[in-house]
Amino acid sequence: MIFKSLLITCLLSLSVGAWAQRDVELADWKEEAVPPPPAFDAGKLLIFDVSQASSLTYGVDPATLRISKDGVLSYVMVATSASGARNVLYEGIRCVTGEVKTYARSSPSGVWSPVAQPEWRSMFDNMPSKHALAFARAGACDNAAQASSVNELIRQLKLNRFSRFNW
Repeated sequence: MIFKSLLITCLLSLSVGAWAQRDVELADWKEEAVPPPPAFDAGKLLIFDVSQASSLTYGVDPATLRISKDGVLSYVMVATSASGARNVLYEGIRCVTGEVKTYARSSPSGVWSPVAQPEWRSMFDNMPSKHALAFARAGACDNAAQASSVNELIRQLKLNRFSRFNW
């Protein structure tokens, strides 16, 4: 009984220390300079489900995926309507905090317009589109951890690619 109490006390102190370390790491975090939006190919998108109620198809070009040293996964997201109209965003996800940031938007002519003051916002907020959260769940994040590599993320997206059609 004493051993069990000692073991529980040790485990609790270790977990408290780990959470304290995580809080320090989050407080000291600084975002790296964001590279310019990469070129993308709408014909090579890896498609994933956002919502059955959505009339848009969402996908990312695997060639645009980048995991930086600061833990930000950046990508080009393409939302396409049934008529072929596209909304293209250059974004970043921080899995550890559950946040997303839009850096730039592409015009129909392909010209990127940087967001004036991009800010991190929760993927869990009541936003008009839940594409970032769906992307995170499709393989970009494993709970609060980012995908271990771009290749692993691509593999996860391909595994989930036709999840709405599983019967």
